[in-house]
Amino acid sequence: MTFRTTAGALAAILLATTPAMANGDPLKPAGRWTLPERKQARTPPMGWSSWNAFRTELDEDKVIGAARTLVDSGLAKLGYVYVNVDDGWWLKRRQSDGRLLVRTKIFPSAALPNTDSSFRPFTDRIHAMGLKAGLYSDIGRNACSQAYDLHSPNLPEGTTTEREVGLYGHVDQDIALYFRDWNFDYLKVDACGINVYAPGSAVVTQNNYRPFVPLIDQTSINQTDVPGVKALYDDVAQALARYNPDGDYILSLCTWGSADVRRWGKQTGHMWRTSGDITPSWSRMLHNFDSASTRALYAKPGAWNDPDMLFIGHGDFDEKHLTEARSHFALWAIINAPLFIGYDLRNAPASLMNIWRNADIVAVNQDPGGHQGVIAYASDDAQIIVKTLANGKKAVAIFNRGMAPVEVNLTAAHLKFAVDAPIRLRNLWDHKTLAPFTGETSFKLAPRETLIFEASGDRRLKDGVYLSELPGDVNVAEDGILVPEPDPVVHRMIGQWSGTRDTGERPTYAGWGGAQADATPYDQMLAIGGRHFDTGIGILSQSRLEVRNSGERGRFEAIVGIDDSTRNTQDRAQFLVYGDGRLLASSPALAFGDAARPLVADTRGVKVIELVVRTRSKKSGMPIVATWGDAALR
Repeated sequence: MTFRTTAGALAAILLATTPAMANGDPLKPAGRWTLPERKQARTPPMGWSSWNAFRTELDEDKVIGAARTLVDSGLAKLGYVYVNVDDGWWLKRRQSDGRLLVRTKIFPSAALPNTDSSFRPFTDRIHAMGLKAGLYSDIGRNACSQAYDLHSPNLPEGTTTEREVGLYGHVDQDIALYFRDWNFDYLKVDACGINVYAPGSAVVTQNNYRPFVPLIDQTSINQTDVPGVKALYDDVAQALARYNPDGDYILSLCTWGSADVRRWGKQTGHMWRTSGDITPSWSRMLHNFDSASTRALYAKPGAWNDPDMLFIGHGDFDEKHLTEARSHFALWAIINAPLFIGYDLRNAPASLMNIWRNADIVAVNQDPGGHQGVIAYASDDAQIIVKTLANGKKAVAIFNRGMAPVEVNLTAAHLKFAVDAPIRLRNLWDHKTLAPFTGETSFKLAPRETLIFEASGDRRLKDGVYLSELPGDVNVAEDGILVPEPDPVVHRMIGQWSGTRDTGERPTYAGWGGAQADATPYDQMLAIGGRHFDTGIGILSQSRLEVRNSGERGRFEAIVGIDDSTRNTQDRAQFLVYGDGRLLASSPALAFGDAARPLVADTRGVKVIELVVRTRSKKSGMPIVATWGDAALR
């Protein structure tokens, strides 16, 4: 595979830079919050999508039926407002002017007399219900269905070029059509067009497609043109801004966790897929959940990790498997995943509707604080995930991953509550409040069960808050990763389509070594000089974090040092704290084995605090693991 440095790729690199990076130093303080301030997606988007329900076998009656059910059932009032038409809607691209034509056989309202087909009557109807309308496209020339759904009756028709319905080469034209003319509110942009149409491939030769040298290799980050992929998606984001100056739209990036999207997705889109497609199987759900659950510091209001749509109602999550269906829903809720129902809502049984419209669990997902749940306990058998709510309370999910009953101890430390004060739990499934406990309590969970509670108690840090409790207020501007590595902790399942015919499917999602809340970048306990920390930020040296001082706290404090788990035991690193661009405090250059050092900074009047770790010697080429232990604002 050969890659070319294009103008688009260069633009992507420039777009990815902060002002400090443009000056050649990515660790130079920016003095501000550098992520886009977005109007939309302040909480994770919610709604319904046609794909998991119908794949390409969709039609207008099915979509409108889903929309009516969202309204009539009360789901829309809970926030399920996006009604998304996925792959299968297009007829062809007219060659005289490049305009896309709607398949009016399945969307009859688009067949207007004496004019081109138009989705405007459809979107007007959706909007009249108080809902928003979403559409699907691909970043390449051809869509996913043209490779994977070849028996569908709803594939694009015509010549080779008429069947090129993706955005490639038509970004401005298509975005103007979708948003200015047709008045859509949401766009999902897939990436099959830059992934599976390689020269000489069977799908190209057998279907007479124009080949496209792949920019994405899903089996190798090293064989993926990350700047090239980002450049294409940035072009779409810029076109959306041109045709939607009020910012009232959602851009959903669907590169399936490839192309190191976890690093740049927050700059380009409102949500980004962290994994390959979900299927209605328990092991695949684990895979998708794991791809997003450790990345709390990369998501925040306006930008969300997306482990794919809900598959409740199908397979392992159907009405005969309500324990699994409830777990799927609770897990997506607590990690702030977008909640998109993928079921024929016209025929949904009450047992499934009661899961989607559990207002208490939806409220956890839609909490205005925007803090993704952080893993407080992890094993292959059970997990505890804790999320800070805007009202000062916590949500906690206790998750049995396996096929055997387990007993799980929930402690005050997991919740960052005082160990000597009563803690109250309200069960969000049955809405009952449990008797208060002090210190710890225990639960017996059935196989695949997830309990989810709202927790209240006295904070362990009575006059402040730990940074790891507020991941939505932290932007990982630089995480210190020089070479993207696949994340090895994602659950591996039998191949979706290959079965056991190959040597096994390995997760290839870049992000190993990324910043973590309450763990090192390599998933170890935080420790400096033999001193352990159950709260803090683990990150590599050569990193910079931006922290919103939303509570206008007057002091930042941490215990800093080189983590005991570091692979580089030769070099030194310095910890620096900036406030609105001014240096507030710094440590000496610290080495592996040095005692943990307190670092305190006066943050009165400061809006953005920046935490920088700089490597101060270069004896080794290996990364330095740095720990901001007990990092807090007081």
